[in-house]
Amino acid sequence: MHPAVESFLAKPAADAPAGPLRALWHAAHGDWTAAHEIAQASEDRDSAWVHAYLHREEGDQWNAEYWYRRAGKPVFKGSLEDEREAMIATLLV
Repeated sequence: MHPAVESFLAKPAADAPAGPLRALWHAAHGDWTAAHEIAQASEDRDSAWVHAYLHREEGDQWNAEYWYRRAGKPVFKGSLEDEREAMIATLLV
């Protein structure tokens, strides 16, 4: 795991920035519902990207593909863990 991602995930949720990164923090810690509520609350592309990931994690591929399109991102073909790590690394920049 990338050191910046590992450091981010080791912090408490309250230290995660609001929005997509906080949603990914919750997803990484097993709280899909909190992650989904955060991702669903915003209309920006990064939130749509996280929303896509969450529906992919849920197994709802059709809904995930819809959110990938809204985010302007291709459907990720690797593992959920690899996607989540790549998303966090990208959003931390």
